[in-house]
Amino acid sequence: MEKHTKTEYTKPINLVNVTYDQTGKSKSTDDMGMREMQAKSYASRSAQYLLIKAPPASGKSRALMFLALDKLQNQGIKKVIVAVPERSIGNSFAPTELSKYGFFTNWEYNQRFNLCTAGSDKSKVKTFYDFLESEERILICTHATLRFAFEGLKEEDFNNCVVAIDEFHHVSADGENILGNVLRNIMAKSSAHIIAMTGSYFRGDSVPVLAPEDESKFTNVTYNYYDQLNGYEYLKSLGIGYHFYRGRYYKHDDEKGMSALEEILDENLKTIIHIPSVNSAESSKEKTREVDHIIDCIGLLEYQDTETGVLYVKSKRSGRILKIADLVNDNQKERDKIVAYLRGVKTDEDIDMIIALGMAKEGFDWPFCQHALTIGYRGSLTEIIQIIGRATRDSSNKNHAQFTNLIAQPDAVDDDVKLAVNNMLKAITASLLMEQVLAPNFKFKPMDDSDEEGDDENTIKIRGFKKPTSQRAKNIIESDLNDLKATILQDDTMLKAMPGNIEPEVINTVLIPKIIREKYPDLSAEDVEAIRQHVVVDSVVKNGTVEDHGSKKFIRMAGSFVNIDDINIDLIDTVNPFQKAFEILSKSVTSSILKSIQDTINITRIEMTEEEAIASWEGIKRWKQNTGSAPDINSHDPKEQRLAQALLFLQNIKRRKAQNG
Repeated sequence: MEKHTKTEYTKPINLVNVTYDQTGKSKSTDDMGMREMQAKSYASRSAQYLLIKAPPASGKSRALMFLALDKLQNQGIKKVIVAVPERSIGNSFAPTELSKYGFFTNWEYNQRFNLCTAGSDKSKVKTFYDFLESEERILICTHATLRFAFEGLKEEDFNNCVVAIDEFHHVSADGENILGNVLRNIMAKSSAHIIAMTGSYFRGDSVPVLAPEDESKFTNVTYNYYDQLNGYEYLKSLGIGYHFYRGRYYKHDDEKGMSALEEILDENLKTIIHIPSVNSAESSKEKTREVDHIIDCIGLLEYQDTETGVLYVKSKRSGRILKIADLVNDNQKERDKIVAYLRGVKTDEDIDMIIALGMAKEGFDWPFCQHALTIGYRGSLTEIIQIIGRATRDSSNKNHAQFTNLIAQPDAVDDDVKLAVNNMLKAITASLLMEQVLAPNFKFKPMDDSDEEGDDENTIKIRGFKKPTSQRAKNIIESDLNDLKATILQDDTMLKAMPGNIEPEVINTVLIPKIIREKYPDLSAEDVEAIRQHVVVDSVVKNGTVEDHGSKKFIRMAGSFVNIDDINIDLIDTVNPFQKAFEILSKSVTSSILKSIQDTINITRIEMTEEEAIASWEGIKRWKQNTGSAPDINSHDPKEQRLAQALLFLQNIKRRKAQNG
């Protein structure tokens, strides 16, 4: 009798655990057949420029259908052009019967003008031009086809058209971004309406999607992730975690007797495995061989179905046959087979795992997916959100969705230790941001604010809290707070401050407002402070735990419970919102790795400024009160070292002032 390996799976170290209420609200429809997000978007249908930020699976494709059809029938628009990033996503905009659910018409078009099909770019561009000359009203194409077609057109050719850009984060304010230039020219020199849709607006790099002057022209519709996931029927919880390994992720560790992939992969979960980007340290640079290595980790390839392309692999753990899809294969014919099969998947038994590189990140719908397992650090927050979105579809086969990132540990003797450390820190900041995105939204008001309109259980009043004075600042707080947090969490100085070696007051009152001023140089000092307070308070509260005890609410911050009625801004400014994440990291790596991280940060220590030294004074006093002595500059504790440096800085200032009389 054949023996199979019995091994305990290692659960990832989750930095984020969010639980949802399964209200069903985000899936229910109104008398026009619209879900909550779609109705919210439709309410802004008269806007010329509309930017819809909503999570994967919230129904953005159908929202566009409702909007476009209204513009065609009621707003004088003659044509609709829908552009998607890749051909497979065009299927999301297939003809759809809407009238039977209450809408006034259906989404229908001539299939000749669905350009998300096989064929040359040259022939598709000619068809695009034919469409503009025809009486037909709707065309579906890729971003690439739109770019190529634009080269032979004048901006005025888009007058009386809706140009809808799906997965809008592919646009960039960077002058080298062709799609971004197309969009800017169409906006500047035509009467076209623009509908932009994305599930992940912020980018992992420093280049914004839109320049501020362009973004100000858009009406924003934001449907947040918490509302979407909280309104599901089946999904109850979501975990975001990390697993650190040494060597190659597919090679056996001599101590454990198995590879990192085997250790973390649960074959009972429907899983998408994204292999490392070829530019990452985790990549072997040979992507097809990596797929072979992954198959070897799972079991033995029995055969590949010649019609569907599905790999049938016998698990070495359980002996059962697993159906696996390989989307890494460069053979177009073979890949088209498996993509066609995946489009026809109807039950959770049709496929067990998908192995991918660039595909299966966005616009890819496999609702049965329970686990998004990603190998290698992803430099783009957009990419992380898109990958997580593969597992957050609502489906009867799951009550928990999991995102796990397998990341190589820094090796103390490796020349790339600095890069590895930065990757680990950036991975943690991505988790911190996702926690902010996926947790419930709170409203914050000054304690003496008597206006109770709109107050609910998520309204918290805070002593010393400031309200914004300008509409610009109000808009940033209402719709751009997560985008601002993305900028803050990716700032190099903030990354170095994150592991708790800088006083919370310095992070909250010096570093964060500095970043806000750089991002929004037009804001007044009062509005910078109001936005700073919203960022800090929102981060600390979402990173804490709110609990009811009798008739009173308490929030757990920095290890202790505080009555919500007693919260003030000075108290919140003493809390480091990043501390919890670093504590979890410190438990999941060895002490030598932790020292490598700390040493790397110490080498690139941020310079001391007078502002930081002054902000550190409360921390110096707390240190002396808790230990009975002043912080020692020769201490091995980086936090104590930093406080000692601040104390010396302040003493020097005092000495200079005394000398100058």
